[in-house]
Amino acid sequence: MKKHCLACDLKNDPELIAAYEEYHRDVWPEVFNSLGDSGITHMDIYRIENRLFMIIETDDEFSFEKKAQMDENNEKVQEWEILMWNYQQALPWAKPGEKWLPMEKIFEYDKG
Repeated sequence: MKKHCLACDLKNDPELIAAYEEYHRDVWPEVFNSLGDSGITHMDIYRIENRLFMIIETDDEFSFEKKAQMDENNEKVQEWEILMWNYQQALPWAKPGEKWLPMEKIFEYDKG
């Protein structure tokens, strides 16, 4: 299992943020299927103000490149991503077209 953490921003508008959260209470089945098919085994999204933080757990075969390729060929996932861009905005340092950016792990505590 691998763990990845990513960040993205929402447009700083309370109505848009509420709508984004509403969509995530009823995610389309095709989006769920694409997550599982890509090797994602668990996903959490957290929000503070308009900043989003995503944690994904994946199987060992998962890659972001494979996921992107699968998404490009999935019409329903593309429709979802286009819809989500109505609510999301790229982080200030993102390159054109980048949305969720991977975060670098800088600390870990393990009582184990």
